Amino acid sequence: MKERTILIPYTKKISGDTETPITLFQKIVGNKVGFLLETSDLENGRYSFISRNPYGKIICRGNEVTVLDRDNEKKVIGKVMDVVREYFDAYQVDNDTNIPLIGGAVGNIAYDIIRQYEKLEDINEDKVQTPDTELMLVDELLVFDHFHNEIIIVALKENNEKGKEEAEKVFAVYEEEIYMDSNIQGNYSRECENLNLAESNTTKEEFINMVEKAKQYIYEGDIFQVVLSQRWKIKTEENPFNIYRRLRRLNPSPYLYYFNFGEYQIVGSSPEMLVELKENNVETCPIAGTRKRGENQEEDLFLAEDLLSDEKEKAEHVMLVDLARNDMGRIAEIGSVNVSSFMKVKNFSHVMHIVSLVEGKLGKEYDEFDALSSFLPAGTLSGAPKIRAMEIIDELEKEKRGFYGGSTGYFGFDGNMNMCITIRTMMTKDGFAYLQAGAGIVADSDPEAEYEETRNKINALVKVVGRLEK
Repeated sequence: MKERTILIPYTKKISGDTETPITLFQKIVGNKVGFLLETSDLENGRYSFISRNPYGKIICRGNEVTVLDRDNEKKVIGKVMDVVREYFDAYQVDNDTNIPLIGGAVGNIAYDIIRQYEKLEDINEDKVQTPDTELMLVDELLVFDHFHNEIIIVALKENNEKGKEEAEKVFAVYEEEIYMDSNIQGNYSRECENLNLAESNTTKEEFINMVEKAKQYIYEGDIFQVVLSQRWKIKTEENPFNIYRRLRRLNPSPYLYYFNFGEYQIVGSSPEMLVELKENNVETCPIAGTRKRGENQEEDLFLAEDLLSDEKEKAEHVMLVDLARNDMGRIAEIGSVNVSSFMKVKNFSHVMHIVSLVEGKLGKEYDEFDALSSFLPAGTLSGAPKIRAMEIIDELEKEKRGFYGGSTGYFGFDGNMNMCITIRTMMTKDGFAYLQAGAGIVADSDPEAEYEETRNKINALVKVVGRLEK
C-alpha cells in the first residue's frame, strides 16, 4: 500500500468585526470558481466557509468519473463514491482544531447518482446538461467564526518545514486581500426586479393526473408513498450571487450555500439534513408534513396544531422516520440506532414542517462514503419502498431530476461529513434559473392540495428571481 501523505491544518486568526461572510466572499472569490457555506442556525453552526479556485475537482457523468488534481487529469469508469474514497485514502489528516471543515471535497451530488447503485432505467431527458456529481477539492479556506467575530485562514499542508512555509504564503495572500479597501456592494437590489414568469414543465392538470396515477400504484400495493415534483425555469440575467444574497435574507435556513462551478451555479437554502458524520456519530433529520406559515404567532400555533392532528401528514412522517431508521441500520453499529427527537414542528420563513432526528454510531467496517450511499436519495424525496418509488418517479415526471433531491455539502479529509438534501435550491445556467419542488403522495392525498404544496414550497425561491403565475 502506498504511504499516505500526512497533512495538518495550519491556521491564522485575524479580526473579522468589520466583515461578514458576504463581504468576504465578494472580496476573495467574486466571480471566480468557489463556494460559500452558511447557516441561519448559529446555535448549532458557528462557522461559515469560503473557498476559491479549488486545486482540483471530481466530476461524474453517468459512470465516467474525471479526477482533476492540480496539473493531472485521470478518467475512471466506476462509482463516484469509490473514486472519492480512493482519492482520500492517499491522505492522513489530523484535525486538532474544533473547525468541522478544514479541507476536502465540497459540492453537489445529483439525485440520479442512485443509478450507479441500483438497476434503474435512465429514461428521462437531461434538458439542463450538468454533471451527476461535481466536487471541488480544497485545501485552503476562510472560516468565519460567528461566536468570536474572527476570520480563521486555514491552509491544509504537509507536516514539515515546506508545508509550514507554504501555509505562511497562503496567510500573507489572504490577509492582504481581506484588509484591502474596496467597494464591494455592486449593483444589488434587496427586492427582485425581474418580472419574468416562472414556467413549469408540468401543467396543473398534468400534475393532478400524476397524483392520481401514483395513488393507483398505492392502491395496487406497489408503494406506500412517492414524492412527485415539477420543475420551473425563469429567464434571468442577474448575477447569481445577488440572487443568493436575496434568498438568504428572505428564506434563512439551516443550510445556506452558493456554488460557482464555472459553467453553472447552485443557490440554495435547504431546511433538511440528509446525513452528518462527526467522530463516528451519524445523524439524519427526516422532514415530512407541511403547512404554510401564519400571519402571526397565534395563527402559527393554530396551523402547527392542525398539522400535528392531520392523520395523513402524521402517517407520512412516521413512514419516513421508519425509512430513515432502516437506512441508518445499514451502516450503524447494531443496537445504536435511536430516534432522539420525534415529530416536532419547526418553523421556517414561509412554511412549517414536522421534523424528527435519528442517530446512530457508524459501524467499524463503514466510512462516510458508505453512509452517504445508504441515505441517498432521501426517503423524503423519493418514497417507500425507495426503489419502486423511484421507478414510478421516472415514469411520471418529465425530466431527469439532476441536482434536485440529491445532496449538497462536504466530505472532510479528516472523516467528517455534512450533507443536506438539495431542496429549496435553484441552479442558474445560460441565462435561466431552474427550480423544483415536490409533494409526498399517499393513499388519501388530495391532488389539488398536493399541487398547491409544491407551489408553497417553491414560493420563497421564486420571489428572489422572478414571479409565479397565480
